[in-house]
Amino acid sequence: MPTEKNKRRRRLRRLRHIFRFHGLYESARLATKGITYLFLCHRNMRIIFIGGAAAMLLGVAFRLQGLELAALCISITLVFMAEIFNTAIELMLDMSTRKYHPLVKLVKDIAAGVVLIACFNALAVGFILFIRRILR
Repeated sequence: MPTEKNKRRRRLRRLRHIFRFHGLYESARLATKGITYLFLCHRNMRIIFIGGAAAMLLGVAFRLQGLELAALCISITLVFMAEIFNTAIELMLDMSTRKYHPLVKLVKDIAAGVVLIACFNALAVGFILFIRRILR
């Protein structure tokens, strides 16, 4: 009969296997695979990337100051992060259920709403930073 100590050891071994820590290189490689998948398979990610790159190039062309470029960069990153989380949530929900469920739709709509709010924020920051320079 296994002792309590042996049971704990076995549980710990199982958990270590499930939550195994990768080295820094392996973690970066896996993250790069995920980002590559998003760019290749999700149109919205490519649109966000093109818009973000265009905004950064405009920022450099209009000679934005350091803090202004930082605000622009943070806004762009916020949109990227929102879209990444939205995609992850949608993939997890699609994986967990094949049938239509109104709560699943609601969760997906809420996740998409977060992306929309992040986009509005980025547009507002871009408007504030660029409007004076464009109107000159």
